[in-house]
Amino acid sequence: METPVVALLHDPLKTPVPDSQVASVQKTQTAVAGSDVPPLNLKPNQREVLSEAWLDELALGLSEHGWMSLDARSRLGINLLAALKHEVQILDRTDAMKKAGIGRGSDLVRDRTVRRDRIAWLQGVTAPQAALFEFFETIRQGLNQRLFLGLKRFETHYATYHSGDFYKKHLDSFKGRASRVVSLVLYLNEEWQAADGGALQVFNRDNEHEVCGVVLPEIGRMALFMSEEVPHEVLPANRTRYSLACWFRQDEVPLPL
Repeated sequence: METPVVALLHDPLKTPVPDSQVASVQKTQTAVAGSDVPPLNLKPNQREVLSEAWLDELALGLSEHGWMSLDARSRLGINLLAALKHEVQILDRTDAMKKAGIGRGSDLVRDRTVRRDRIAWLQGVTAPQAALFEFFETIRQGLNQRLFLGLKRFETHYATYHSGDFYKKHLDSFKGRASRVVSLVLYLNEEWQAADGGALQVFNRDNEHEVCGVVLPEIGRMALFMSEEVPHEVLPANRTRYSLACWFRQDEVPLPL
């Protein structure tokens, strides 16, 4: 099964990339890291530090409601968000993104009646991805310290929804699997309006028929939720929609993507 990736990662805990994919991966990596990528400037004084109070806020939202939405622009910085959007746009234009499926490994099924997005897994090699991974690692450690979740790693991919694409109501993990525990979505779209569709619709974890939140995919907007508890869906998009999805996991060795 072909695995869509952005760049190679030399990490024994990550799924190795087959030799047959090296050439296509390197071609995509060259495009993403090319001279037309905006310069990334992430000096410490340009990003608001992930304070203990902010991590407390994340933990409180997850523990009390099972999910939360917040503006992370001041935490990530506009330069990083712009660079991440530039990467996913290049991947989309060069057809490097693959049709997303349901399940993993040998259980993977691509059902276009359930979801229609395209994805590309991040491996943390480019400068924007490395900065993003540092951000996610701080969140992983912060949630572990506050909620004792035993999160050992995270995985993340870009997602593109073209006009008409959607993802019907679902959970990110089956109960008792102890794999995906906390889900995070980061949006990369400027000037997004309600009429553009593509909103994340969140359902009450105690009543899956009750909508408890609607999140517009505006740039810098972030949503977190408990993967096994909170049903959610992506409503049909009316224009191209870019995002990042990240899952914090309890297992150590990844299953095949």
